[in-house]
Amino acid sequence: SEGTKYGCGHYKPTRKVKQIDCGTPYCVHSVLHPRNCMDCHCERYLGPDLKETITCRTADYCASCQYWFKGGAQHRR
Repeated sequence: SEGTKYGCGHYKPTRKVKQIDCGTPYCVHSVLHPRNCMDCHCERYLGPDLKETITCRTADYCASCQYWFKGGAQHRR
């Protein structure tokens, strides 16, 4: 993936470059996963990206950290 690296340390993907098939029938994203899997409890999330290319670095916090550490959460108390 390509994405932005924030000052808080988080990486946010802005573009998925290539998805690699894990080849397991227990992953809903794999071509080997059966289409007729009833009451599916298989994995639903992709694992970490094979490669993360940082296209932009910023000293700002990401949206989640900005809320929690830059004052948004303190005002809700």
